[in-house]
Amino acid sequence: MDGQRSQRQPARQLRLALAQINVTVGDLAGNVARILAAAREARAAGATVVCAPELAIPGYPPEDLLLKPGFVSDNLRALDDLRRASAELSGMTIITGFVDRASDLYNAAAILREGRLMGVYHKQYLPNYGVFDEDRYFSPGRETPTFIIDGAHVGVSICEDIWYPNGSPTLQAYEGAEALLNISASPFHAGKQEARERMLSTRAADTGCIVAYLNLVGGQDELVFDGSSVVFDGRGELIARARAFAEDLLVVDVDVADVFNTRLHDPRRRKDRDALSEPIAPPVVVSLAPAPVRRAPDVSVHAAATPALGASGRIEPLPDRVEEVYRALTLGVGDYVRKGGFSEALVALSGGIDSALTAAIAVDALGADHVIGVSLPSRYSSEGSRGDARALADHLGVRYMTIAIEPMFAAGMEMLAEPLATFGPTSSTLTEENLQARIRGVVMMALSNRSGAILLSTGNKSEMAVGYATLYGDMAGGFAVLKDVFKTLVWDLARWRNKQAGRELIPWSTIEKPPSAELRPDQQDTDSLPPYEVLDPILRAYVEEDRSYDALTQLGFEPETVRRVMALVDHSEYKRRQAPPGVKITPRAFGRDRRTPITNRYRDEPAAPGSAPVVERRPANKRQASAASG
Repeated sequence: MDGQRSQRQPARQLRLALAQINVTVGDLAGNVARILAAAREARAAGATVVCAPELAIPGYPPEDLLLKPGFVSDNLRALDDLRRASAELSGMTIITGFVDRASDLYNAAAILREGRLMGVYHKQYLPNYGVFDEDRYFSPGRETPTFIIDGAHVGVSICEDIWYPNGSPTLQAYEGAEALLNISASPFHAGKQEARERMLSTRAADTGCIVAYLNLVGGQDELVFDGSSVVFDGRGELIARARAFAEDLLVVDVDVADVFNTRLHDPRRRKDRDALSEPIAPPVVVSLAPAPVRRAPDVSVHAAATPALGASGRIEPLPDRVEEVYRALTLGVGDYVRKGGFSEALVALSGGIDSALTAAIAVDALGADHVIGVSLPSRYSSEGSRGDARALADHLGVRYMTIAIEPMFAAGMEMLAEPLATFGPTSSTLTEENLQARIRGVVMMALSNRSGAILLSTGNKSEMAVGYATLYGDMAGGFAVLKDVFKTLVWDLARWRNKQAGRELIPWSTIEKPPSAELRPDQQDTDSLPPYEVLDPILRAYVEEDRSYDALTQLGFEPETVRRVMALVDHSEYKRRQAPPGVKITPRAFGRDRRTPITNRYRDEPAAPGSAPVVERRPANKRQASAASG
């Protein structure tokens, strides 16, 4: 045997950069500028391939902007601007997401090299569940091209494609791909990164390919994209991870030559490849290495990758569950406010836990100089709560003002006395309680109008679920920071933030006292609701997991409590539809995720023995709470 041919093939290092950038929907020129800036930074780091996220040029998700022909055309012009600009980046390949237009629209990836469009990939699996509506806008791709980039055989795919075991990345591996590059815009929910990494590790090990997964970062309306882009070797081992909830450029050297050597020891995939019914297309040549490694086309895969050689190749730590939620909320609020054109935010401070946490998040997202706290005490506001609101503002360093609502409340009750009397006597104080909440909403919106600051509402997911909120009162505002955060998690987040601060940022008295709307004497939330330690697990099972009445009672929850909670949730949909958007942090958020008819008579609960079901409607229709309640 020829001695030279018997030697191990020389190593080929592909220096790859994953540009984890924060784009804005519709900011075509700005998004192109971000992609170019990342490409220049990657080139300075010695990378020859840089990836930008899914639909990076138009922003993700563009939603019904895609129904505007002008938007699609402008997106294509922006791609052409990027193509021309890439001519200045000698030796650099740019892979970026855009909207392609042929016979229909496609969620696409462009492969650009030195001023030329070398190829296009169309996303094949279009998600149409949860927050996704891609079937509404796009046609699925039908072709599965691969590319030779700097002598490496590469498969390019988009987001959902890699979640399927038999998706296009697997076919690309059978076609000979050594590295699978997936550009993504995968929205965050708590714990999702762990599931992503398990899937990506499996995909890498099953295909034997290096898997590089780039995720978008930033907030877009209710959605937050957490970044945490990763690279796995062909054994499924994690070799690089970018930062979470922050822009980042992850540069890593991957040894594509070792893919071939490792595949020789794991020939199982040859049979899978031989079973393919479709012919394998030759790869599109983007760029050849000076001495490309000869590859046996019939050998299937088990890849490996080396640690980065002089590149970043780092593995950033993942935040724990409470920290990742806090950082998601902070990123979501900051981007919603700034991308929406606001510079300041208003928060009504009641001295309660929800408003305190909302204010802390706002300060972390925007800076203390851009947050205004407002105390709106009534005749029922306790001295403790007033003091806690003032202490919170002092600890956070925000501008603070006090506006007592008693004059408006007294005038309102006097004005309404005669009209209300026409409806007959009542022992309920609900009208008076909700009037206070609505006065607070009016005052806060007046401040918003005059200052130009966005009003952040403070209600949490537990309250929104059961309708324990006042329409046009505490529900008023432009963004609901805690809309997807259960009350029990609110306490955990507040404790975590204090621990991170190393001091009493949120007053401990606020955290420890029983929650109350303080709209009547000695009021507590438990007057109207089960304790949150009981309520939240029921809500999680019913709202997020669609558990039935029977399933909930079998889990050990008290039947009457389950019946009441389910009725409150079902009858409060009309209120949730009128709530402002808020950051999604759970697998099933109200709004984009959970879509229930407002007019709906179906009830998954048995009738009380010997009678028709009786629903306590009052808390679902009106809330015993205030605009400033915690």
